[in-house]
Amino acid sequence: MGIALLQRRQGDEFAAWWRKDGEWVEEPNQRRDGLSGVIRHRARDGVLLYIKRQDGHTFRSLRYPLGRPTTLRECQALQALETAGVHVPHVRYFGMQHEGHWQAVMATEALPEGFISLEDLYQQTEPLAEPVRVAVLGALAKMLARMHQARWQHAGLYDKHLFVRISGDATSPQVDAATLDLERARHRLTASQAARHDLRQLKRRIAQWNDADWAIFLPAYEKAFGRAVAF
Repeated sequence: MGIALLQRRQGDEFAAWWRKDGEWVEEPNQRRDGLSGVIRHRARDGVLLYIKRQDGHTFRSLRYPLGRPTTLRECQALQALETAGVHVPHVRYFGMQHEGHWQAVMATEALPEGFISLEDLYQQTEPLAEPVRVAVLGALAKMLARMHQARWQHAGLYDKHLFVRISGDATSPQVDAATLDLERARHRLTASQAARHDLRQLKRRIAQWNDADWAIFLPAYEKAFGRAVAF
């Protein structure tokens, strides 16, 4: 899927995606000198989509000193990570246009059925069986190591942005891990830079992990990453 750059208001496809209706899951909010919001929309083929619409919501960089929609950066990160084998939402459509200010639309497919955020997982009343707990931490470690090996830094790691899908029985579980909300993601010069930043964030933000959890997660991460990481 190529990124469609529509410099003038002439893109019928862009307009069609911009007009899609659905339930707001993230009400339009004012920041970065613009508006950004997300709706949930059921496509004709039955796939659940999340459509982000941005109006004047931009970032600036050395490459784009005059600004570009922040969703452009997120789209690039999602596509690169999918290519690298990291489980992220698939981008079904992205387009942006400029007429006095930037507008952008990105539609991503929902994660497959069965995925649950860490936030929701740890709020369940029943504690995780030990084999499940170990498998969850190991799957997250491998997923994040793969991301960092590709030199991508998530930069927004919260429990609500990390997902797992648990199958099998409690004594021999199979766990897949995924992540989303990569609007702040950056491609770093080295894998170690990406790793150090994100591991520091995990340490601060995943309050549910205690020392015993880190004693499982970190060796699994370093084994998958290929070396120790000082953070």
